[in-house]
Amino acid sequence: MIGDVAAASTQPSRLRRAAIPVGAGIALMLLPSPPGLAPFAWHYLALFIAVILALITEPIPPAAAGLMGVTIAGMFGLIFSPSQLADPAFKFPAEALRWALSGFINSTVWLIFGAFVFAMGYEKTGLGRRIALVLVRRLGGSTLGLGYAIAASDLLLAPFTPSNTARSAGAVFPVIDRIPELYGSRPGESPRRIGAYLMWVAFATTCVTSSMFITALAPNLLAIDFVRRATGVEITWTTWFIHFLPMGAPLLIALPWLVYKIYPPQVRSSAEVPRWAAQELQKLGGLTRKEGIMAVLVIAALAFWIGGADLIDPAMVALAGISLMIVFALVDWNDIAGNRTGWNVFISFGTLIVLADGLAKVGVIDWVGRAVSALLAGHSPMLVMTMFVTLFFVVHYMFASLTAHATALMPVMLAAGAAVPGMPVRTFAMLMCFSLGLMGVLTPYATGPAPVYFGSGYIERRDFWRLGFIFGCLFLATLLLIGVPTLMLLS
Repeated sequence: MIGDVAAASTQPSRLRRAAIPVGAGIALMLLPSPPGLAPFAWHYLALFIAVILALITEPIPPAAAGLMGVTIAGMFGLIFSPSQLADPAFKFPAEALRWALSGFINSTVWLIFGAFVFAMGYEKTGLGRRIALVLVRRLGGSTLGLGYAIAASDLLLAPFTPSNTARSAGAVFPVIDRIPELYGSRPGESPRRIGAYLMWVAFATTCVTSSMFITALAPNLLAIDFVRRATGVEITWTTWFIHFLPMGAPLLIALPWLVYKIYPPQVRSSAEVPRWAAQELQKLGGLTRKEGIMAVLVIAALAFWIGGADLIDPAMVALAGISLMIVFALVDWNDIAGNRTGWNVFISFGTLIVLADGLAKVGVIDWVGRAVSALLAGHSPMLVMTMFVTLFFVVHYMFASLTAHATALMPVMLAAGAAVPGMPVRTFAMLMCFSLGLMGVLTPYATGPAPVYFGSGYIERRDFWRLGFIFGCLFLATLLLIGVPTLMLLS
């Protein structure tokens, strides 16, 4: 009875959320196509916008929205021009299916899924928790030192965990959530004693580390695919890391101290924490065989991702790692088959890559690029680049998903920027990519870990929005003031 009432109460809300993408898609399809864009391309763009709105409003799971979008486009031939469909030699059913499934043979998609399984290995073996506890024991003698320990824990896990939710909310948060109560710091009662400081350091840190490595955030891998398709610029793991380091290193070094000054804790020492971490480590015992094997596999995978791309594709490295994890019983197949998050991301990205690629296929990207280029003609390329990056960053206030944001705006903005005469395309593309993780700091819904830290109760709603604005401005200023000259020098 209660379940029926709850289901009935949520149904109208779900219908309202569905009305936004469906209504917008139908309305756009009924409008005449704008000058310079073929009607079939306009219809495809309308479908694409409807899918993106569905990713934002979530009347259905994002993976289902992407799958439905690809299915509708393939079934009704929205991806093909009338001349193609009229050609007797054109095999529409086969070509439509080939296009719809092409994202699932994309190496980027398999690399994302493989990294999710690596994250599962961290959790199953206990290696991730051990790393965090070791750092807390060694650096937790003061509250500021503890802040640096939390930042270092996230940094060490970041290269191997493409889900910042899995990394920060799944591995770091469960450890630090136990610490505030040692000092009588509890949500709603005394959060500012130490709990609020620790939570914001952890959350802001994961936004920086999400931009530090390609493999630290799933949309990063999607972004480099967009960059390659829109501009021809290839961004490797090493290239990404080296070019972001001049921005990321100062932010990571300064962040715990900045939070300490901007959002100071009442407790300045934490002598109890190292003892607590030591007790927890004592309970864990010595490094287990499985943890040791997991560490070796992670180091080997990282070595191949950094220096072995010419010998073996990064996705193949991930698949080899998964195979060895199964062989050594670090995870079993039931764990992998039951990894709902991993499979959901696999389907989401497999369909979103296809849908975004369809924009270029039907001519939407070229059309937008020509229109924006004409609009901005005569302006300084540096001014245009700054405007695009700032707009791309700030507009994330409207998104609850970094993936949806990247999919909706990055292909169009990359094409528009690259079409501006004199634009430093490589610098522009990297700034757009680097901004993805950083913009997650803006709101309580901006990225996966945000709701977890907001929901902890240690950071009040007003403080979360205020800190999001302050650190969002700081991150964007670092991106532009340090990133632009550094990237221009390195490119």
